[in-house]
Amino acid sequence: MTAYDTNNVFAKILRGELPSHTVYEDAETLAIMDIMPRADGHVLVVPKATCRNVLDAPPEALKAVALTTQKLARAVKAAFAADGVTIQQFNEAAGGQVVFHMHVHVMPRHDGVALRPHTSAMEKNEILAARAEEIRDALKNL
Repeated sequence: MTAYDTNNVFAKILRGELPSHTVYEDAETLAIMDIMPRADGHVLVVPKATCRNVLDAPPEALKAVALTTQKLARAVKAAFAADGVTIQQFNEAAGGQVVFHMHVHVMPRHDGVALRPHTSAMEKNEILAARAEEIRDALKNL
């Protein structure tokens, strides 16, 4: 297996070297807005443990990510009055992984509305900030 790259974008965000719109944080996970959202309210759940993906993640990181993913799925569904939620997780380049630090995509979905293309346009900072606030508000009410 390929070694973990400490200079990946999520490692830099976790170290505070790159900005992000934090939606939720606990001792083991961080949830942030995806800067190239496939749906309004698209968040990423990232373990604080250093792991490339589910193939090398320690069991405690998998558990923490699963629990945070559930929490964020409920929050984005509520915040955006969504009909459902799509959850995606990719492993290695052949599996569609682009950033090699494990992460889970959580996207609110509305009937009849397609997802935008993967790695499409970057969203405006002020829109990401507003959506993050909507999700944080929803988290308070769960």
